[in-house]
Amino acid sequence: MQRTKIGLLIVTFLIIGAVVFWKQVQRFALSPLLIKQDIIFTLPTGTGREALETLLIEKQVMKKSAWFPWLLRIEPELANFKAGSYRFIPGMTVREMLSLLASGKEAQFPIRFIEGSRLKDWLEILKQAPYIKHTLNDESVQDIADTLNIKDKPNPEGWFYPDTYLYTAGTTDKSLLLRAHQRMEKTLSNIWQGRQEGLPYKTPDELLTMASIIEKETAVNEERALVASVFINRLRVGMRLQTDPSVIYGMGDSYDGVITRKALDTPTPYNTYIITGLPPTPIAMPGKASLEAAAHPAKTNYFYFVATGKGGHTFTTNLVEHNRAVQQYRSVLASEGK
Repeated sequence: MQRTKIGLLIVTFLIIGAVVFWKQVQRFALSPLLIKQDIIFTLPTGTGREALETLLIEKQVMKKSAWFPWLLRIEPELANFKAGSYRFIPGMTVREMLSLLASGKEAQFPIRFIEGSRLKDWLEILKQAPYIKHTLNDESVQDIADTLNIKDKPNPEGWFYPDTYLYTAGTTDKSLLLRAHQRMEKTLSNIWQGRQEGLPYKTPDELLTMASIIEKETAVNEERALVASVFINRLRVGMRLQTDPSVIYGMGDSYDGVITRKALDTPTPYNTYIITGLPPTPIAMPGKASLEAAAHPAKTNYFYFVATGKGGHTFTTNLVEHNRAVQQYRSVLASEGK
């Protein structure tokens, strides 16, 4: 009888000890991380349990605890962590952190390419973006086209869709450009198929070029179709486009904010004051609104437009009205001391 009581007592103590032990592990699992702000934690490939604990302590994510290895034993699903870069946030518990590492849901970073920007702008943005693997270096436009396998477009300007893209650490600059290129190809193809009949474009490339000019000429959505109508009307009668953004593109690095008379008189493939028709390639990355405007221009008799000085443009049908609008624009600038 005495032995039975002792046995029951031992079992009771063991059960109580197990419960206390389990509660301690759970208390540790529910304890918050030490971080006070979001951090990116990178888990190298091949990291084991002990190495993970060491790394977490070194990065001051958590304190050393005897309960950490026991938590991984009691809940083995938390030990299936995957290599990658993860975002830890304040208030996250140890269990939530381990669950995140086991999920493989790496941190995503946004990169924004705006409408109207150029390939050289994109390359600079890519250079400055965090956690990107740089593979393009300072390659020429031709090299970039070859790298992306855009063989039929030696100058890929305009062939990348401007938007915000999400990427994980280790993503290459090439893969981001390829995603943007594939999206532009798909978007352009869809818009080309649904374009207005009778437009003076022979290929989708020409529509893209027109869209890039529209993009650079106005940021006012309501004006895009009107700007498109001016250039479409000019193309139809063989009138030169005379669009400054194209001239600026042709000037390259020599452009310092001013288009000189010499620049207007200097022949380049992009000087639309000299050439007839569209320039040979797009001059920027157009957004969807400009693509749609190029595919569905307004039906007008406009052949001219000039800035109002107040954010929009004045559209006119003849040179006399246009010159009057130009004088009004100059008066606005003069009144503002510009």
